[in-house]
Amino acid sequence: MLDIIIWIVIIALFIISFAGIVFPIIPSVLVLWVGFILYHFVINSDELNFIFWLVMGVFTVVLIVADIIANSYFVKKFGGSKWGERGAAVAVIVGSFIIPPFGILIIPFAVVFIIEMLQKRTTKEAFRASIGSLMGFLGGAFAKVVIQIVMIVWFFIVILL
Repeated sequence: MLDIIIWIVIIALFIISFAGIVFPIIPSVLVLWVGFILYHFVINSDELNFIFWLVMGVFTVVLIVADIIANSYFVKKFGGSKWGERGAAVAVIVGSFIIPPFGILIIPFAVVFIIEMLQKRTTKEAFRASIGSLMGFLGGAFAKVVIQIVMIVWFFIVILL
């Protein structure tokens, strides 16, 4: 009976990890790790070997770096300033609390636009940088979804084979 309850919690954690894509305040990768650790320490400590933990560590680093790099890369690629990049990063977090889930798209877009206009950019340049912010978020979100799915699938492959 305890195993069933733990499995329900693990599956719930895996599902909740995807909420972190829309609500950046939820640490997606940490939630996944709680599921892995719960399985390891409560259900079976023999199945998740060193290779599994090593691969999950690498995926964790890739997930975090991909998210940060995607935002910076796209804002920069679309002509945004360093302040625009920083503003976009903060605005994603703030936006998740304001009109969720759309705030994570609208607020960074608006913040980058305002920041770029304050730096005497043209409306076209500011708009372009704002589009970069949007593309960065969407690119990072896509990468996070793919990496999280790979991590979850790897977990199930290891425990089922």
